[in-house]
Amino acid sequence: MKIPKYQQIKNDLLNKIKSGEFEHGDRFYSENELVKLYNASSITVIRAIQELAAEGYLVRYQGKGTYVSRSRKRKLVEFTDIEVFAGKTETVEVISIAEEAEPRILKELNLSPNQTYRRIIRVRKVDDVSYILHFTYLPNQFLSKKEQEPSYYDSIYEHFKTEFGIHMYDEYATETNEILFPTPKHVAELLAISENEPVVFQKKKTTLQDGVIAEYAESYKKWDYYKIEFSTIKS
Repeated sequence: MKIPKYQQIKNDLLNKIKSGEFEHGDRFYSENELVKLYNASSITVIRAIQELAAEGYLVRYQGKGTYVSRSRKRKLVEFTDIEVFAGKTETVEVISIAEEAEPRILKELNLSPNQTYRRIIRVRKVDDVSYILHFTYLPNQFLSKKEQEPSYYDSIYEHFKTEFGIHMYDEYATETNEILFPTPKHVAELLAISENEPVVFQKKKTTLQDGVIAEYAESYKKWDYYKIEFSTIKS
């Protein structure tokens, strides 16, 4: 099957970006330059540019032109969550375990409307000071087959390893972090902080190799306990 002209142009431009011909933040070709470079119509080159922009490689500014994105999309990076409290005593308290069927969470877990999941609320502490609040959502298939004390779920990942032989740190996961201010009232109460203090809201989803979502978690971390480091991986 013949590759469409816009796709050929898109692939070639993507190779130019990935090869380092353009640095992050550089001004990119104009539409007129692309028309001449590839001997193509404006409609064709515009489609190629629009797709690269939609995928995060290019950024278009009205009246200014097109630029290579400053983001590290498609670039391998190492992510390190630095423990600012290293060396101190850490504990976990399981607040509650409940069966639920909230549509928003069912969608995150890729479950059907007639299914349920378990919501596990935990507070993590350092030297008895609460610093992070976890809302972990597990499909029922990943619950223990026998009744367990709440403390059994102090470590969700140890639970997966013990019960199912799944090493969660080795599975595919996506995580987003954003600053919330003010802090939601129920979160502030459980973390024993003021609503006028910011928290870092973290969302994480772990997917197994067969496509099954094993865990979806929403966590709230005190801002002064949050420190991360990014480093690019040499190819």
